Amino acid sequence: MCCVLASAGLAADGMAADGAVNPAASSIVATFMQQHAAVEAPFRNFSGTISYSAARPQDTTATLLVDVASLDLGDADASAELRKPAWFDSARYPQAAFHSSAVKPGAGRQFDVTGTLTIKGHSQVITVAITLQPGAGGNAFDGSFELSRRAFGIGDPTWDSVLDDRVRVRFHLLAAGA
Repeated sequence: MCCVLASAGLAADGMAADGAVNPAASSIVATFMQQHAAVEAPFRNFSGTISYSAARPQDTTATLLVDVASLDLGDADASAELRKPAWFDSARYPQAAFHSSAVKPGAGRQFDVTGTLTIKGHSQVITVAITLQPGAGGNAFDGSFELSRRAFGIGDPTWDSVLDDRVRVRFHLLAAGA
């Protein structure tokens, strides 16, 4: 069980925008296998900012902060278990974070965003493929990535036989331009 999302910042072609991620219109969902069944769990609380210049897309910056205690397994007791030290240790590490460091434009509205993902005091550099969907309410950034929960120190080893190490994080982030 784990995760956090990565974010990228890219606005509509020809525009410069700085914007806050709108959590009410966005989603971050962790999917993992438990006893051979897929479990989908959304993070309920997160925030972020995105800065993009069409003239210099390589200078794009994005930051996303996720309240790890907000992971909702659909059961209050199970969700509370995730806050304990063996899992997210949310008392010591209340947030997971992603900070972009590079953006590489691809074909059309595709981008590869590289940055540092930090969860529970462990950091890894990841690259995430992002698709931009401009809209009247802002620009939507969609993508997903996979990570190892153990690499971030998440999980009680007694669960390893019933809980997969791989976690897929998918996101839809809506950011309004300034």
